[in-house]
Amino acid sequence: MNNGDIQRIQHIITYCEDIAGTLVRFGQDYDIFVEDKDYFKSVSMSMMQIGALSVALSDDFKSATCDQIPWSAIKGMRNMYVHAYAAMNKEIIWASAVSDIPKLMGFCCKILDQR
Repeated sequence: MNNGDIQRIQHIITYCEDIAGTLVRFGQDYDIFVEDKDYFKSVSMSMMQIGALSVALSDDFKSATCDQIPWSAIKGMRNMYVHAYAAMNKEIIWASAVSDIPKLMGFCCKILDQR
């Protein structure tokens, strides 16, 4: 893993922490998530940043870890945020925020601990 990958992984962790903090702040309540535009935007924008950072990870790193993290799916979600933000499915975003983001953060922390 090169220095650029390390920096990107550190930033991904920060955005994962931001999402986790936002979920705690709003009570991890789906009904509030779909109704409160600030809640939705906070989570969505952090997820978009994660997607942008994942695109910039080296191909070697993504190839070596694609069996653990679906980098292409993260890129796809990032593209949806950028190109079709108004049409985003809130259920999918919610599911990703409460299920996928904690897994991604755990993976990233483990990667940094192993270097």
